[in-house]
Amino acid sequence: QVQLVESGGGLVQPGGSLRLSCVASGSIFSIPVMGWYRQAPGKQRELVARISSGGITVYAESGKGRFTISRDRIKVYLQMNSLKPEDTAVYYCNCILDGTDYWGQGTQVTVSS
Repeated sequence: QVQLVESGGGLVQPGGSLRLSCVASGSIFSIPVMGWYRQAPGKQRELVARISSGGITVYAESGKGRFTISRDRIKVYLQMNSLKPEDTAVYYCNCILDGTDYWGQGTQVTVSS
C-alpha cells in the first residue's frame, strides 16, 4: 500500500506562482513514475506532468514552459509559474507502483484576482 499526501495549494493571483509537494509513504523501495493530475469543475481529470525515477519528464501542452516537475525519490514537486485562471482545479498527486495507480486526496489551486 502507498499513501500520497499533497501540500502547497492555495489562492494566487494571475501571473503568480505556487509550488506543490507530495510525499509517498508505505512499503516502498522505489517508485517508477510519479506525477500530477488536475480536475476542474465539470471536467475530466487530466495529466499535468509526470516524471520517471530516471528523471524523464512528460508535460501536458497547457503547462509547457510554465510548470516544472521534479522529484526526490519518494517526493514529487510541481513548480507552477505564470498561473492563469484556467489553471484553477484540484491537483492530485499520482504514482504507479506494481501496475497499480495510487492517488492523493488532492489540493485546491485557485487562480483569481
